[in-house]
Amino acid sequence: MDNVLFKSYKVEERSYVSFIKREIHNLIITDFKPKRTAEIDIVISEVTSNLIKHAGAGELLYRLSEEDEQPVFEIICIDKGPGIKDLKHAMKDGVSTSKTLGQGIGAITRLSNFSQIYTQPENGTIVYCRFNKSRDYTAPKTNIVVRSLNVPIATETVSGDNMAIRYFKTKTLIFAGDGLGHGPNAKEAVDGAIAVFKESMTADPCEMIREMHRHVKKTRGLVGTVAILDHVTKKWEICGVGNISTRLQNGLEYKNYVSNNGVIGLNIPTRLQNTIMMMEKYQLLICCSDGIKTSWDLAKYPSILKFDPMIIAAVLYKDHNRRTDDSSILIVKIT
Repeated sequence: MDNVLFKSYKVEERSYVSFIKREIHNLIITDFKPKRTAEIDIVISEVTSNLIKHAGAGELLYRLSEEDEQPVFEIICIDKGPGIKDLKHAMKDGVSTSKTLGQGIGAITRLSNFSQIYTQPENGTIVYCRFNKSRDYTAPKTNIVVRSLNVPIATETVSGDNMAIRYFKTKTLIFAGDGLGHGPNAKEAVDGAIAVFKESMTADPCEMIREMHRHVKKTRGLVGTVAILDHVTKKWEICGVGNISTRLQNGLEYKNYVSNNGVIGLNIPTRLQNTIMMMEKYQLLICCSDGIKTSWDLAKYPSILKFDPMIIAAVLYKDHNRRTDDSSILIVKIT
């Protein structure tokens, strides 16, 4: 997983759309051929124009990252407008509610390698699109899907949150961390923990937390959770210190992991113990930094579990972002 930050733009008037298009065009032009860049330009124009026309204002998140040694460009368009009453009908070319050609949603679907739209009446719409170098690219199949959304607080260009995933023999190792405060010093702390996570030879969450604690003592410290999935025993082992919110979601039922008090790098409990939970098919592991409120309930979002985990992350970001700190969400879906 390449934990590249999402850049956020508030879209509040039509004149700002051309600026956003230019920024994104300049970002992707070296990684995508001109034709593919032009196709992405079209989608950016459509989602931002629709946002202004139908919702009045909203937010566009985007990032250029890498998967399987290939560039991937992602956009998430978020609004809190009236929603789309009949999405299936609206996706047909020629359908319009604003006296335009009505080809926007159809173009978004055709030009993206992957796209989904989640909408609720009177609670807004989320559009998520992924673009690879070629429209013919097909992602390799895997038994887990990992999505991360990391957005720094508006006053910073770096995030004190960080997330990572790696594989060790028959196990999948996951880490979510949040450096105290925000800005470069918070980033230094969480990056130190990530370095330990990537190099550690242990597959024990408690011991990995202890390694991180020893390594980051000269930083301001962080909170973090390590979760390890054993694909043979079908069990999760989880250990965390501080207020990373960690939940295992099974359908509409869920179990919250109760973390230990303390700060990694400053003070952690002498005795740490792993919590063991069973893995289930279609289960979600959801980790949120404290930039996301903890009062959310996926049962309030009809059919949300059928969608890509990035849509779920975007819903949580839209409705539960505190806007006072870096905001990060890591979701692992068992397929």
